[in-house]
Amino acid sequence: MVAASVRVFLSDLKNSFRDLLPIVAVVLFFQAGVVRQMPENLASIAIGLLIVAVGLALFIRGLELGIFPIGENLAIDFAKKGSLFWLLLFAFTIGFSTTVAEPALIAIADKAAAISDGRIDAFFLRMTVAFSVGFAIALGVFRILTGHPIHYYIITGYILVVAITFFAPKEIIGLAYDSGGVTTSTLTVPLVAALGLGLAENIDGRNPLIDGFGLIAFASLFPMITVMGYGTYAHFIAGQTKQKEKAV
Repeated sequence: MVAASVRVFLSDLKNSFRDLLPIVAVVLFFQAGVVRQMPENLASIAIGLLIVAVGLALFIRGLELGIFPIGENLAIDFAKKGSLFWLLLFAFTIGFSTTVAEPALIAIADKAAAISDGRIDAFFLRMTVAFSVGFAIALGVFRILTGHPIHYYIITGYILVVAITFFAPKEIIGLAYDSGGVTTSTLTVPLVAALGLGLAENIDGRNPLIDGFGLIAFASLFPMITVMGYGTYAHFIAGQTKQKEKAV
């Protein structure tokens, strides 16, 4: 058992080094060929790359041993239970809980609050994005259950994104688009993907390849809509407040 685990880990470690090779090759090319000077802290960089490779191998093994089975097993249990309410509630809470503590989202929310002169509240922005991701995952699960074609949802969503962009304040548009990207964290993606694949595999008439994927697209799409909506509202409230202050 231990020997087999060691062999699997060494295989993951080899794959991690292979994945890092293009990055190392690019850095070496520009460092030696363009800058023509090697960094002074070469030893620490090499140690750092080694740590990254080991961490990546452990992360991949952790996904295989823990995250993927959790998502698939819960999907199977909920499919057997046959309760639409509990399944959608679970999907919502998974999306919400994995997003609300996302470090990248926290950093973006704090920066947005700092440069918006108080018009954007960092905590409320995080809650807005987390709620939208939870709703998006629940909607994606509902789509898997009903068998609706995914492109209907995605096309409609992006039409809404483009439409709202014309009315949203310029200051909020880039923030909204970035919010859609930071929600797909290292924990959200594998867990949600496993949930979708597990459902598609255990529902009659569903194809895991066709119906199991697409939840991540929902998680990226809906925050753009909600953040632009929140930004438009915050911008309007701030304008109303300034008008009242001028009147006084």
